[in-house]
Amino acid sequence: QVQLVESGGGVVQAGGSLRLSCAASGLTFAAYTMAWFRQAPGKERQFVAGITKLGRTDYTDSVKDRFTISRDNAKSTVYLQMNSVKPEDTAVYYCAGRLQLSSVLIPRGRNDYGYWGQGTQVIVSS
Repeated sequence: QVQLVESGGGVVQAGGSLRLSCAASGLTFAAYTMAWFRQAPGKERQFVAGITKLGRTDYTDSVKDRFTISRDNAKSTVYLQMNSVKPEDTAVYYCAGRLQLSSVLIPRGRNDYGYWGQGTQVIVSS
């Protein structure tokens, strides 16, 4: 049984930092492309960042140079380091995974990922 469990969410002031973690179990983690999505109230779930099994990364434009995705295959964990956070980063953040099919392409669509965590809430206060 595949499980993705996020942690690290909370309330942070604008300009501050937060690190999210997602621990995976029940899958061969090193064979998976992993991603973070977020969903703000009343909005669609959107791609934030993704990372291939060898560490190639991709980011949505609004978080480039502020967020960093990374992974530790030995710990079956993917991270999202969030720096210089803004009130518009407030959302529920979800970890997602898919078996990697390409060494280059990191899918950005919600339907491209078959495994999801339960989400962790991030609130950025102004």
